[in-house]
Amino acid sequence: MVLADVTGSWVGTNGFRLMPADPLVESPATLTVATAAGGHLTTVAYSWVHPDDGPQDGLVLIAAGESPGSLVAWWGDSWHQQPTTMSLTGAADDASPVELSGEYGGGWAWRIVFETDGPGRLRMRMDNVVPADQAEPDAPAGPYPVMVTDLRPA
Repeated sequence: MVLADVTGSWVGTNGFRLMPADPLVESPATLTVATAAGGHLTTVAYSWVHPDDGPQDGLVLIAAGESPGSLVAWWGDSWHQQPTTMSLTGAADDASPVELSGEYGGGWAWRIVFETDGPGRLRMRMDNVVPADQAEPDAPAGPYPVMVTDLRPA
């Protein structure tokens, strides 16, 4: 099962920004990792607060892909990704973070990374990936963190 070592409820802070040059604005955050379908699915439900639009929430549903070590996922968020979900793919093993990504809108991509930073610490990071042909001085090509959620057990 993916994220088996971090199942349960988590609390912490979420840093949010829209553009790479913007500062991360922190707010309270929660996250719950659970299993479903006999351990074949992992759900990650989370909440955060947008600085202008108030409370938000999201869900990531993760499953094993067709090839060994591959993952498929669906992501929805009340602020970022709605009303439809985004399909993501990725890979995971016991030694590295869980990393999921999906493309949207002309080469842009979204990346969600779950990683532990020692016992009792979990980070969910969401990156927007700027395509090289659409880079600008204030938005250089490549990934930049849009959300950084640092958590500890609730």
